[in-house]
Amino acid sequence: MRLISDLNDVTSELRGGAVTIGNFDGVHLGHARIVEELSHMASRLDGPAIVFTFDPHPVRLLRPEEVPPPLTWTRRKASLLAELGIDAVLAYPTDPSLLQLTPNEFFDQIILRLIGARGIVEGPNFYFGRDRGGSIETLGQLCDEHDVELKVVAPLVTEGEIVSSSRIRRAIAEGRMDLASQLLTHPYRLRGMVRHGASRGAQIGFPTANLDAIDTLIPAPGVYAGRTWIQDIPHPAAINVGPNPTFGEETTKVEVHILDFTGNLYGEPLEVDFLSRVRDVRSFDSVQQLREQLHKDVQYVRERSKRAG
Repeated sequence: MRLISDLNDVTSELRGGAVTIGNFDGVHLGHARIVEELSHMASRLDGPAIVFTFDPHPVRLLRPEEVPPPLTWTRRKASLLAELGIDAVLAYPTDPSLLQLTPNEFFDQIILRLIGARGIVEGPNFYFGRDRGGSIETLGQLCDEHDVELKVVAPLVTEGEIVSSSRIRRAIAEGRMDLASQLLTHPYRLRGMVRHGASRGAQIGFPTANLDAIDTLIPAPGVYAGRTWIQDIPHPAAINVGPNPTFGEETTKVEVHILDFTGNLYGEPLEVDFLSRVRDVRSFDSVQQLREQLHKDVQYVRERSKRAG
């Protein structure tokens, strides 16, 4: 799978296949359904299966104050899509000139000229072009005019609600990581840089990696069972999101206690999967009470990790 951000890298072998266009934030089960249809279409057309996405999200340029925290970063998104069978992800470097294209211009310049697509797969709520002026009906008309095959995939519905990035974002913001994992193709993951903290965890026998510069959505305050990835090796982890009220700290932090791990991670990037919520963040009457609760948390994380495989 190729991740392309330079338009000059769209070579001939990436043209003439099938494409789907969208943000694909999180890469959830609804996206997986679209990608499955895309792969089938690309195979019939004897061409590549291409995902065209935007980097950054167009709303970041148009209405930056309304941009929600993303669920994935671009390389992570491409990796997840690759596991679903995509041949290439074209992460278009979004700029004002792209956002000014009319639906007809977008179809002509991007779908026909740049990608040379002979087939397109989209959901029914697809919009494109300046001010989202083109609908799925517009796309259908343009495809008919230019002999491009179009497949419209119905949304995936679970428990009476469409699977969407906004639904997953809401679940994560509420700390409902089990639901988020059910809707995503993989457990929710964030990343950050390990920085020095107050070292209170180490002083009571539970050293933590304190994450900074996190560029994706942070779950609701709480203690979570999860895992970290160090040199591509998974390690069970207890993750605290929020303040540390026992020590009078009110600043929200993300602290990761990595089970059975010793090593120096300061200044290194760290990726963390959230598997399930363990409990609320609360204040303890003594450090000993906190230590006893942390032992319970670690035992839960250890058992949860075994179930996760």
